Amino acid sequence: MGAELIPMAFTTGWGSGINAYAVVLVLGLADKIFNLSQIPNALARTDVLIGAGILFAVEMLADKIPYVDSVWDSVHTVVRPAVGATIGYLIGHDTASLDAAVGAATGGVTALISHGIKAGLRAAVNTSPEPASNVLVSTTEDVTVTGVTALAIAHPWLAAAIAFLFLALGAFLVYKLAGRIRRYKRRYDAWGERVGIAVPAGRRGPDTRSGPPPAAPPAPPASRAAERLEQPFDQET
Repeated sequence: MGAELIPMAFTTGWGSGINAYAVVLVLGLADKIFNLSQIPNALARTDVLIGAGILFAVEMLADKIPYVDSVWDSVHTVVRPAVGATIGYLIGHDTASLDAAVGAATGGVTALISHGIKAGLRAAVNTSPEPASNVLVSTTEDVTVTGVTALAIAHPWLAAAIAFLFLALGAFLVYKLAGRIRRYKRRYDAWGERVGIAVPAGRRGPDTRSGPPPAAPPAPPASRAAERLEQPFDQET
């Protein structure tokens, strides 16, 4: 594997952060059909391909529905980096243990960054009232991941360069759309409260982001009679 390890792990990690099941399907089917040496044989197993195919179909549907796509992204905050790290490990496993560790780290970290960028961009898209944007963006993501992952099989360095450009572009867009993402976060929290998947704002504890809680109002002045009762007898006049 040698020099192809890093670009292959980087590209598959980037793709896994967006659609992990598409990456597994592309690599597994390519190895199943062409018996490629650079692809781990474990990805071409029939049970792996069937499971990835079913989950890919579910993701295609969930990823195109506003708010549901964000719930799906939340669930996959762990899944996508884990898949990216596993693929990276398998890519380097046939050469040496150090290559396997490097591949796992590259794939896992890249997938985590890519997943965070995707979740941020989809949050910005969900601020639009119509669902057509979700369908368009989701379809573009699926096609791009499939194409770049397939390119990585034959030209790993070129695919890695394209994946890096997409990663940098996504990070820039998240930065520019930060305001829309924050607005969506407030709407998403309100939607989560309505459907019962989020803790109501009143039960989340005091909000310390805007400063200390307001001071309690001063107690009303005690009456003259009460003051006399509290005074020692030897101080009465």
